[in-house]
Amino acid sequence: MATLDTATSGSAAFMPVPGAHRAYEAACARLLGLQHENGAWEGEMEWSTMILSQYVIVLHILERLPDEPARQAILQCFRKARTTEGSWGMHPQAPPSAYATTLAYVALRLLGTEPHDSLATGARRWIHAQPGGAGAVPQWGFFWLAVLGLVPYRQVAPVPPEMMLLPRWAPLHPERLLGWTRMLYQAMAYLYGAKFHAAPSPVTRELRRELFPGPGPGAGGPPVRGTDVYVAGGRALRVLQWCLRGWERVHSRHLRRAALERCHRAVVDEQHASPHHGLSSVNALVECLVLFARDRHDPLLGDAVARLGYWCWEDGDRGLRVCGDRSIVWDTSFAVEALLAGGAGSGPGPQGLGRGPGQGPGPGRGSGPQGSGSGGPGEAACAGREADAAAGREPDRRRGPALNRAHAFLREAQITTYAGRVPPLRTVRHGWAFSDGHSRWPVSDCTAEAVGALLRVQGATGLGAHGVPATAHLDRRALHGAMNVMLDRQNPDGGFGTLDRRRAGDWMEALNPTEMFAGCMVDASSVECTGSALTALCRMLPLLEPAARRRAGKAIARGTAYVRASQNPDGSFSGTWGINYTYAAFHAARGLRAAGVPAGDPALVALARWLRESQLKDGAWGEDWRSCLERRYLALDRGLPEMTAWAVLAGLDTLGPRHPVVENGVRWLCTHQQGDGSWAGGHVNGVFFTTMMLVYHLYPVYFPAMALGRYLRAVAPFAPSTSSAFSPLSAPSTPSTRIDPEEPEGAP
Repeated sequence: MATLDTATSGSAAFMPVPGAHRAYEAACARLLGLQHENGAWEGEMEWSTMILSQYVIVLHILERLPDEPARQAILQCFRKARTTEGSWGMHPQAPPSAYATTLAYVALRLLGTEPHDSLATGARRWIHAQPGGAGAVPQWGFFWLAVLGLVPYRQVAPVPPEMMLLPRWAPLHPERLLGWTRMLYQAMAYLYGAKFHAAPSPVTRELRRELFPGPGPGAGGPPVRGTDVYVAGGRALRVLQWCLRGWERVHSRHLRRAALERCHRAVVDEQHASPHHGLSSVNALVECLVLFARDRHDPLLGDAVARLGYWCWEDGDRGLRVCGDRSIVWDTSFAVEALLAGGAGSGPGPQGLGRGPGQGPGPGRGSGPQGSGSGGPGEAACAGREADAAAGREPDRRRGPALNRAHAFLREAQITTYAGRVPPLRTVRHGWAFSDGHSRWPVSDCTAEAVGALLRVQGATGLGAHGVPATAHLDRRALHGAMNVMLDRQNPDGGFGTLDRRRAGDWMEALNPTEMFAGCMVDASSVECTGSALTALCRMLPLLEPAARRRAGKAIARGTAYVRASQNPDGSFSGTWGINYTYAAFHAARGLRAAGVPAGDPALVALARWLRESQLKDGAWGEDWRSCLERRYLALDRGLPEMTAWAVLAGLDTLGPRHPVVENGVRWLCTHQQGDGSWAGGHVNGVFFTTMMLVYHLYPVYFPAMALGRYLRAVAPFAPSTSSAFSPLSAPSTPSTRIDPEEPEGAP
């Protein structure tokens, strides 16, 4: 538990924790050194070897196996990721997984690794030592074994393509699924309906014998429930699958042909709509199989395969791996926030930012019970310069040009065209994707963070000749379009989803057939997406036209109510995309403060209490990834920099910068900083579909920098001790300009 013996009080409250200025400047210098030439930041979003194995399987089926240098790089990745048991886990901290290990073994053999090679023998021995052996992989694994011809399709959970022919109002129409799942369904349904599998070869015949030797459940026997199964299907799913398996025995050939054609058209349309890269690497892999299964000489196939390289990372140490997605827009937005958190202020005027109480210098800054304070933009900028002067140093002169380049990148990354042949189910134009401007899948929180970062740079003072010219600012059309993208993803419960608006109730999750993922059926609201959207909408509010401002105001009120309703009895919030309660605390506090909720509000007081109770004795926070699975907070025995930063940021919004809990967290960040200005990373800090843990490699860089910068701004000399009375729902109006009507979504 937290120790409170390092509190400061009185006039000493204006003195920051020793070393905080130096740590912040070192962190900013590290960030500046990581910026790419195009103005973006990107760290690897590390997954498991699961997708790399699928990549090898697809290349084998397409008869396009990697060349020898790439083959050796892939083998190096498998060597580095292998556990001491000779197996592979679902993420760097995970125990061995039958699913990951079985697919890895298959990939190794397809790459030419001999059965007696140490990599293969260790994996095979481990697989056969598990109850059920390879038959214990979950349904998602059986799909990949089926496309290789290693198991019959009757062992795969039915994915009938005829579902695509249902009327759109039907409760089970695939259009009601979450975007990632929907795109996978239409591709998997084609392969399942066509019973496509790779041509038999010597290596696949050997694999069948090696994975399913002897009597008992094997390549033709019933699946065995293994340790990777997280979601056991209930009665509703069993009844549905019984009906679908019955349909598979008696289906109409005419309907099957029509359904396969519908699925194929959907895949082809996605190739046209996303000509550079698709929604994710897994979607892209399965879509390549569909094109090949339909016509191995399909003119779209060559480009689709070439685009797979977009998802690959490679270095000499860890070899070649395939990530699930790329986080370029996401990382760049937060890197900008970190660079501006403690340096350049935000100038007044039409390009200034709408702020909630206690948000002078940046998003969500609070005036906790001990008076963190905030003033107007000019005062905040002055305070930042005074702090630098007091520290005896000037901000890094690279910062202005770097922010200018980042602004240009984010401005260019806004999606402005859509080339799909079928109108999309979602608003696409004027949003931002997780990856870059070539994606056609904008996300609510990515749009929110990109807009917020752009407005921060546009309103920043102290950049001199490197300030963003007014001609490069977001215009009203871009702002209103971004608002429409976010509001299109607001659900009936007031919260915000990701790719779509929710189109089905909780009952759809009961029909989840994956066995190993949860929360993957509908685009449910999350505290994180809602917090990001609230922060951005409040910043945008003074710049919107009156009608749009009223729409945004209603959305803010509904979003605020959703966050309040999502709070757990102990004051915490449950995360969906990060680990887990600490990540959600940051977004919840940030969003509520942006929306005008005072620090003394019962919801924020309860969150502050939870932050105090969850702090480790050394002042840090560290959360175990298993909290995502067990749905309760599980503390590590050591702190992690990104989680400490999230908690410090939430503490600034709820407790104030002078509270010992916040000071102890800042002190921990200062004392655990590495020589290059970053913090030790490599621990899982993100999550996808509840069970798929991720490592965002830049989280331990920009989030601690953001926390230190916000802390320094809050304790800077001459910072007022009372919060502003600004309410984003009554923001001052700004001159309006005529906005032309939106063109149809499919128009270029």
